[in-house]
Amino acid sequence: MSLRKVFELWWPLAGSWVLMGIELPIVSAVMARLADPEIHLAAYGGVVFPLALIIESPVIMLLVASTALSKDWTSYVFLRRFMSQLACALTVLHVLVAFTPLYDVIVVDIIGVPEGIREPARIGLMLMTPWTAAIAVRRFQQGVLIRYGRTQLIGVGTALRLIVNMTILGVGLYWESAPGIVVATVAVSIGVLTEAIFVNIQVQPLLARMRADPHDSEVPLTMERLLKFYIPLAMTSLLALLALPIGSAALSRMPRALDSLAVWPVMAGLSFTLRSLGLAFQEVVVTLIDQPGAILILRRFALRLALITSSLLCIIAASPLGRMWFGDIAGLSPELTELGASAIWLAIFLPGLSAIESFYQGRLVQRHQTKSITEAVAIALVASASILVVGTYYGQITGLYVSVLGVSVGLICQTLWLFYRSTSSPLPLSS
Repeated sequence: MSLRKVFELWWPLAGSWVLMGIELPIVSAVMARLADPEIHLAAYGGVVFPLALIIESPVIMLLVASTALSKDWTSYVFLRRFMSQLACALTVLHVLVAFTPLYDVIVVDIIGVPEGIREPARIGLMLMTPWTAAIAVRRFQQGVLIRYGRTQLIGVGTALRLIVNMTILGVGLYWESAPGIVVATVAVSIGVLTEAIFVNIQVQPLLARMRADPHDSEVPLTMERLLKFYIPLAMTSLLALLALPIGSAALSRMPRALDSLAVWPVMAGLSFTLRSLGLAFQEVVVTLIDQPGAILILRRFALRLALITSSLLCIIAASPLGRMWFGDIAGLSPELTELGASAIWLAIFLPGLSAIESFYQGRLVQRHQTKSITEAVAIALVASASILVVGTYYGQITGLYVSVLGVSVGLICQTLWLFYRSTSSPLPLSS
């Protein structure tokens, strides 16, 4: 066990996360160069993307579940059936939200989105229908690749997704006549479908090897065991992603609502690109933590990663790179560029906290103490929502600043609770 071994397993996953992270800025940059950029950016970043993520949130943790539980062919088949049923149910939910009056209840009555972006957002959500099922297949099969140490294939698949995405975005940018929300959602949907197909093909030789191995786990996987492990993880994703529509609702009710909604996806893309380096670390912890001496090595790696990633965001905030990101790369107007660049300072700690968070979450997943992770995310959601409520009622601070501050405070609270749970109850897996 060494830092080098951790790095060799981590960097392909990190590369894949970074490629996913830059997808949102690229999509935002194309929409910013098409007609009515503020409207379509706000529709995608304030409505379509948050709602699509909320609907797919229960399948996000299939990566963790597959990595931790796909130990033999019988367990894999059991998990695959669960994944298929979950993906079908959530796709039906997506259709109900996008194609029925339920959309108006959520977007108009609950979130309170400005009228001008409601219909573009509805079209975008319709075009995102394949999103959830593709994510489910992709993340489930990626868990098998991680378990067999084939993390390089995950990076290749994400690169392929990004190439397809950028090709469609380029065609839309060349034609210029297609609405930005249509170009963006078609590109994202087809890109994810392409990646899911690639990963499913690449995992087949590993599945053949798994099927040929006669040794099954001593403790068979049952629905009761799976639900006890997975429901807290699914709730974790749901609670974490609930912050997105809550943030959109708050932004819609604070000063400079349209500006904040337009800048938010670009800001989130920058933050997520650096945070992704830390988020990729969780599966590394789950895979390696059973090895002798792993905890000290993994903790040291997490701290170094936290320092590097937050320092990078600090450099971006303190240099012209911040304005280059929002202005030259994302294509925002000078006024929106200034707004976004000044908000970076409130997100400085997010990348570093993500690395530390992944270390403690990985320890808890390995012990099957997934309930503690749900508790941490619930605490983060309450803390973040409290900031947003205060900012909404005060009504004197630009919404983007309040939203970024809320995310930062929430993640600080979440990491502290994970630290407490991880160190106060070091129970072995068998318990």
